[in-house]
Amino acid sequence: MDNLLDNYCQMVSRVDALCRGIQDLLSGRITCSEGCSSCCTAITLFPVEAAALHAALEALPAARRAAIRRHVAAHAAGERCPLLEDHRCLLYSARPIICRTHGLPIVYSEGSERKVDCCPLNLSDGEQALSGSSIIDLDRLNTLLVAVNTLFLSHADASDLPERLTIAEALKVKP
Repeated sequence: MDNLLDNYCQMVSRVDALCRGIQDLLSGRITCSEGCSSCCTAITLFPVEAAALHAALEALPAARRAAIRRHVAAHAAGERCPLLEDHRCLLYSARPIICRTHGLPIVYSEGSERKVDCCPLNLSDGEQALSGSSIIDLDRLNTLLVAVNTLFLSHADASDLPERLTIAEALKVKP
């Protein structure tokens, strides 16, 4: 499984570097960090993200895996992320791509318009002018994620996987 996730792991590494660069560039204007859970809602994942999350869970000691699975099962039906406990992600180091970019300035397409968005807790100094290097192009990031997922699916035994999975499905938890 590890080799199947190489492309995804490389993407995560690059996204983390991009996010660190933006946080450095915007220094004290970004308040999002581990423990901030304003954006942590229930999401679905591409199969490659689900496989990476599942692999991270399986790497934990048995007692910790069981505790996380119980927590996810108890919170799988809610609107908040079922991995969230006391405003912290139980698998933070393995969080999906969208979670890594939450809160940072993004640009995305909505119809024929390009829009910029950012967590309202960030950039609170009233200065909204941003350079292109301080904004994540969400459309390009999603295109790359789709490509990495497609490559993963072409090499994995994934004929029975749905297009998207919930976190509970990724962790093979029965709510």
